[in-house]
Amino acid sequence: MNDSIIVVGITLTYLALVLWVGLRARGQKNSSLEGYVAGGRHVGVVILFFILGAEIFSAFAFLGAPGWSYQHGAPAFYILAYLSLIPITIWAMGPRVAKLGRERGYLTQGDMIADHYQSKSLGMLAGIIGVLALVPYLTIQIAGAGLLFQAATDGLIPFWLGALLAFLVVAAYVFCSGLNGIGWTNLLQGIMMIVIAWFLGLSISERLYGGVGEMFSQIQLTMPEYLTMPGATGMNWGYFSTAVLVSAFGGAMWPHLFMKFYSADSGKTLRKVSVFYPLYAYLLVPLLFIGFAGILIFSDSPLERSDTVLLRMVMDVANFSPWVIGLMLSGALAAAMSTGANLAHTAAVVLVRDVAGPTMMKGASEKAVICATRWSVLGLSLIAYLFALANPSSLVLLLLGAYGLIVQLFPMVIGALFMPHLRRASVMAGALFGSLAYLLMEFAWSSPLGWHAGIWAMLLNVGVVTAWQWLVKPMFTKKTPTHSQ
Repeated sequence: MNDSIIVVGITLTYLALVLWVGLRARGQKNSSLEGYVAGGRHVGVVILFFILGAEIFSAFAFLGAPGWSYQHGAPAFYILAYLSLIPITIWAMGPRVAKLGRERGYLTQGDMIADHYQSKSLGMLAGIIGVLALVPYLTIQIAGAGLLFQAATDGLIPFWLGALLAFLVVAAYVFCSGLNGIGWTNLLQGIMMIVIAWFLGLSISERLYGGVGEMFSQIQLTMPEYLTMPGATGMNWGYFSTAVLVSAFGGAMWPHLFMKFYSADSGKTLRKVSVFYPLYAYLLVPLLFIGFAGILIFSDSPLERSDTVLLRMVMDVANFSPWVIGLMLSGALAAAMSTGANLAHTAAVVLVRDVAGPTMMKGASEKAVICATRWSVLGLSLIAYLFALANPSSLVLLLLGAYGLIVQLFPMVIGALFMPHLRRASVMAGALFGSLAYLLMEFAWSSPLGWHAGIWAMLLNVGVVTAWQWLVKPMFTKKTPTHSQ
């Protein structure tokens, strides 16, 4: 039997299994908006752990992270640095967000912001920023799925078809089952990707170098610049440090993180998840090993795309059987699909509830809102798919770009949770100035000192909020919401 046929057969079988699990998770409570969006607010520790973990183990993990360590070396550990800060966010913010959501019926980040600041326009602004940041993040997953299919099947399934297959499956079970489908498929896919990641990371270094320690010893002898900062490509400490900060603070602002807080059955559950959450970050280590393993292998003929290093190592260098390659593809697709499901679901809910809700869907019935949300899953997935066809040059840079935009929500969210004296005009001005400055630095100007543009935009954001608080007198006194007292 042709090797590519075996790989395709294994992968399609896996996709069918995921679709079956996702559709089976559809329950009666999905007929309500709270059930479709937040799983009825009854999600426990195990499912919530895998749902939140899926936000790390994405296509970025299997393609971007190895590519970053292959291209830059030591600076790739910025990923582990910022992920180590995420549990603090879950512990500090999660229980409070979950409590407010349960008491006041919040389903999105924009709900909380609009209610606290008594401003639907501010909730809409948060929703627009959220959708603009989520679409590139979703694009990463679609592009990753296409790359995986194309490489693992030796072109039998081209990029466009591979991406389409994976995300038709995701869109189908998210459309039908909402958060319940995401939770149960993430449990299945989480186990799959964890096993595959460790197997590949350890077996590749063993086959090619005789072990992880020997691999790093050889790199130290022949190409030591990959094991020290600023790394092989001269990434300065400023960019490294600001990338960690933007990713850590931005990670706390993702709308899909807030929606998972709302779904938890209690604050205690969220704190339990925060304790175990670093285990998922630890599981990125073997994938970084694969990138390091490629440094010496491809030293004479560097790869055109660093994101393909895992695929090239598995397909061309390590000489795995087609059965292993099929399982590898399934595990990597699990990462892309589990995160993609979270992102498509969140982006659709935010678009309909926060952006369209106060405008064109004002006064719509709950049934109409659920229907619009389901169709928005398909529409936003299609938009991200079209962006993916442009074949972005770096999944890591695309992700960092999304973080740079979403972090501009930080002052208004912190104000809603912990600083009730912040006024809506202040945080709105800060978010607008910060977002505009970020987009200009990202697409028109160079970021000063080589820092991540998101940190400069964030500093401007905070500066505008502070100046507005002190210098601009409020036109009227805003009644402080109950939950801030």
